[in-house]
Amino acid sequence: MPLMKSTCTYPCYRKEIEPSSKREIKRDNLKLVFFDMDGVLLDTVSSWKNIHEYFGTTNQRSIMPYLRGDIDYLEFIRRDVSLWRTNGEAVKKATIEKILYSIPFIKGIQDCISFLKENKVQTAIVSAGLDILARKVAADVGIDYAFANEVKVGSDGRLTGEGVLHVELMHKDRNVKELVKKLRLSLNACAAVGNSCFDIPMLEVCGLGIAFNPEDTCVKQCADVVVEDKDLSKLIPTFQTNL
Repeated sequence: MPLMKSTCTYPCYRKEIEPSSKREIKRDNLKLVFFDMDGVLLDTVSSWKNIHEYFGTTNQRSIMPYLRGDIDYLEFIRRDVSLWRTNGEAVKKATIEKILYSIPFIKGIQDCISFLKENKVQTAIVSAGLDILARKVAADVGIDYAFANEVKVGSDGRLTGEGVLHVELMHKDRNVKELVKKLRLSLNACAAVGNSCFDIPMLEVCGLGIAFNPEDTCVKQCADVVVEDKDLSKLIPTFQTNL
C-alpha cells in the first residue's frame, strides 16, 4: 500500500510510517485525557517561538535538521538554549519564566478541565515544550500530570545550556503508554487532544483521538473528532458521550 501523501506543515513521521486504518474499537468509559499544550491549552503556536521572539532569535537552523533526523531532540533543545543570551551571558531561569507565564490560556480551558474533574476523569499534559511552563499550566488549571522537557539550571539561576529529554516530539505515544500502564488503565479508556501532525501518535493509540484547533490537515484525517473552534469547552459534549 502506498504511503499517504503528507499534508503537514513540516516533514514528519507521516512520510515514513503508514497511518493505521480507521479504528473500529469498542471504547471503554473515559478515565484519562491527554492534552498537547501549545495551541491546545495555551493560545500560542509555539511557546519556544515566544522565547525566541523575546530575544530576537530563531530556531529555523535547527528545525529541518531535526525533522530530517540529522540531530536528535536533545541537541535541538541545546541549540535553542544557546541562542538565549542577556548581555552575552546565559539567560536566567526567572527571565524564561516571565516570558512563558505571559502566554494566555486558550478559551474554555477551565470549564473543560473542571468538567473532567467533576466526572472523575484524570488529565495529563504531553508536550515537547518546557516543563517550566507545563507544570505551571497543570497547577493553575488542575491538571493531574505533566510531561515536558527540562532545561538545566546552574547554582547562579542561569540556564546551563543542557537539557533533559522526557518527551520526544514525534513519539508522544510513549508517554501516553507509560502513564496508562502506571495507572493500570486501558488505552481504550483514554482520549488524546492535539492540533498538529506531531500529536498523531498519541491520537492513534488512544480510544478517542480529537483534533482541536488543527493546524495540519493530516491530524484531522487521523482524528475521530475534529473541533475547529479555539474553545476547549466545545469538547465537553464529546467527553460527555464517552463517560
